Amino acid sequence: MKLKSILGLSLLALFLTSCGNEKSDKISEDLAVKDSIQFNYNVEQFADIKILRYQIPGWEQLTLKEQKLAYYLTQAGLAGRDIIWDQNYRYNLTIRKALESVYNNYQGDKSTPEWGAFETYLKRIWFSNGIHHHYSNDKIKPEFSADYLNQLLTDTNTVLEGEAFEVIFNDKDSKKVNQGKGVDNVLLSAVNMYGPDVTNNDVINFYKNKKSPDASKPLSFGLNSQLVKENGVLKERTYKSGGLYGSAIDEIIKWLELAKGVAENEAQANALGLLVNYYKTGDLQIWDDYNVAWTSATAGNIDYINSFIEVYNDPLGYTGSYETIVQINDFDMSQKMKVVSDNAQWFEDNSTLMDEHKKENVVGVTYKVVNVAGEAGDASPSTPIGVNLPNANWIRAAVGSKSVSLGNIIEAYNNAASSGRLKEFVNDEEELQLEETYGQVGDKLHTALHEVIGHASGKMNPGVGETKETLKNYASTLEEGRADLVALYYLYDSKLQELGLVDDWQKVGKAAYDGYIRNGLITQLIRLNLGDDVEEAHMRNRQWVSAWVFDKGKADNVIEKVTRDGKTYFNINDYAKLRDLFGQLLRETQRIKSEGDYAAVEHLVETYGVKVDQVLHAEVLERNKQFTSAPYSGFVNPVLVPETNDAGEILAIKVTQPETFAGQMIDYGKKYHFLPEVN
Repeated sequence: MKLKSILGLSLLALFLTSCGNEKSDKISEDLAVKDSIQFNYNVEQFADIKILRYQIPGWEQLTLKEQKLAYYLTQAGLAGRDIIWDQNYRYNLTIRKALESVYNNYQGDKSTPEWGAFETYLKRIWFSNGIHHHYSNDKIKPEFSADYLNQLLTDTNTVLEGEAFEVIFNDKDSKKVNQGKGVDNVLLSAVNMYGPDVTNNDVINFYKNKKSPDASKPLSFGLNSQLVKENGVLKERTYKSGGLYGSAIDEIIKWLELAKGVAENEAQANALGLLVNYYKTGDLQIWDDYNVAWTSATAGNIDYINSFIEVYNDPLGYTGSYETIVQINDFDMSQKMKVVSDNAQWFEDNSTLMDEHKKENVVGVTYKVVNVAGEAGDASPSTPIGVNLPNANWIRAAVGSKSVSLGNIIEAYNNAASSGRLKEFVNDEEELQLEETYGQVGDKLHTALHEVIGHASGKMNPGVGETKETLKNYASTLEEGRADLVALYYLYDSKLQELGLVDDWQKVGKAAYDGYIRNGLITQLIRLNLGDDVEEAHMRNRQWVSAWVFDKGKADNVIEKVTRDGKTYFNINDYAKLRDLFGQLLRETQRIKSEGDYAAVEHLVETYGVKVDQVLHAEVLERNKQFTSAPYSGFVNPVLVPETNDAGEILAIKVTQPETFAGQMIDYGKKYHFLPEVN
């Protein structure tokens, strides 16, 4: 799972906030901490996007063999870049190729508003890996006309016609992922993980009939395939060599085999070998074998994630999006994180879960701070700040999991920030001072507790199926909210100070609670257009958690809604009672997951997590107009450049920085284009 959150830089970036693959979720309240090194983190800003750079601390300290390993792994990741574009929408590669041709070849007037609108549109779809917004899932609307695009196509001898042209301007396929209640989510989602005529019932019934050889170790059916209808008959098209996306996967395999040849140890080489075999065969049993091996391979300076992993882009949570992250270990910070991991059992034993839902033996939770060396697929340009994998519940229970925080990504967010938004939305000076002094520590602790304790916590009732089967389209938001609640419950606990993680647990906890409620009920609304429902899983979970505790605490005025000078604020009057409410909701969310209670999760999410107070939303959008900082950020990647001798042997690998976002995207399109337009 991933975590998405923009945080501050306290405790030397000791603790963060993100999930399995959660991307930057918390709205930046712009507390900037500038380091002494003059590095330009900012690249550019357009529409609602800010593009940043990140450095790779520790690169020069790696051996040449370790640098080769990181280089081969980054090339393997980029080799599959086209896959996420095609997974996101069936016309994405056709549209991208045409628009890049226009961008590269147009010789006309580039000073006009129309050309500026074209450039912005292209940058937006580069950022989203397709024509749908990376976060809202809405189709991105161009601010130029169809006539203007036709003229650009003619002037550059570029062909884009039929539905691939028309869909840019019409209302068809308006949602990449439709999570609406009472609709056919699969049929109404534009995402290309299913054929255009496949329905919810088709998917549910198809996978219901799949049986794992060992019921206690259920295979991840649907994870690496597209489900389509051929002559009315459902059929899986498996992502593998010789199958769907085979030409790109063959290129991935080539680089992974090179990586295996320079692995740091036998365990790492064994895991890479299994990953290669999985790509060659598409065999989900090999995928599980790989995840067991990968989770156990904890030694070495280099690690990675690679393959079809997170299921957020599938409306029913079966198919994984392609993504890769290559990581270099930060040993000093990881040792500090070990404190949380070493006490995982204490946190489990002292939680509010029902006894029958507590794990007797929380195993193998490893948590490290790492520095990213490269990202691709669904992890780029919009990146996670933390990762907790594997996702299979049985592997987590039997073998454990790996949790990492992406330290240099967090550093880049912090050092690129401006100032202003925080003061607009805090209720009073006390809340402001708590956030400025303790908020960054609280955010980072939230991430550590969310990833290490939250996702490792709790167990399923015997005989209850996987959450994607029982909780369906609500599975992702329920899991993210559950992990948040574990973190929230312990953020206001003296145990944190006893473990030496904080100097003042009450003030850290208060700042964390203030920030969570403020974000869940107010500031995240700036990401929505007026009138929209909340649809993205992480935004939903922050809203339903915050709205539920606000509602249930009304009798005791635990959280007070304050209106002053026409502006709305939320003030926490009793932090201890709020902690108790978080504990109650944690107990219930774990019960829902453990029992597979679909009716309960539907009621929870639809009642508290979907609808938005339109009056408040309009107010928040108006208040936010004064700030120029974009609500979403992402990154260009450093470029690893091998230096070779006449025999082609790598002598050194240097790190360079791209000058522009467009430059890197055009370069990627030329170097890593391994799929046809139609797959």
